[in-house]
Amino acid sequence: MKDYELTVLFHPDLEMNIDPALDKVKKIIESNGGKIVKEENEGKKRLAYSIKTQSFAVYYFFDVQLPAAAPAKISSTLNITDEVLRYLLVTVDERKAKLEAKRKARKSDEEETTEE
Repeated sequence: MKDYELTVLFHPDLEMNIDPALDKVKKIIESNGGKIVKEENEGKKRLAYSIKTQSFAVYYFFDVQLPAAAPAKISSTLNITDEVLRYLLVTVDERKAKLEAKRKARKSDEEETTEE
């Protein structure tokens, strides 16, 4: 299983009742053997350019673990999902993630020593 980041832009009209659309995306991920590690709702934001005549979208970020064949299947399913305006599924750079973890650990060590 490999780590991925999935960003989904939902139709802005779904802002008040996003749960059914969110459940649909989660079901797509899990039915393809994926595991959702973390999810984050960024709320409704203005788009840089109109997508399907919409100027706003509801942003949702997922950290997921997927088997090798899952990204292609998830992409093809999200392409035809009406609630989704756009999505972006990218792999997580493991080296970068390790460096960030080391920086956070180092920073927390420094904070602990300054508190004493």
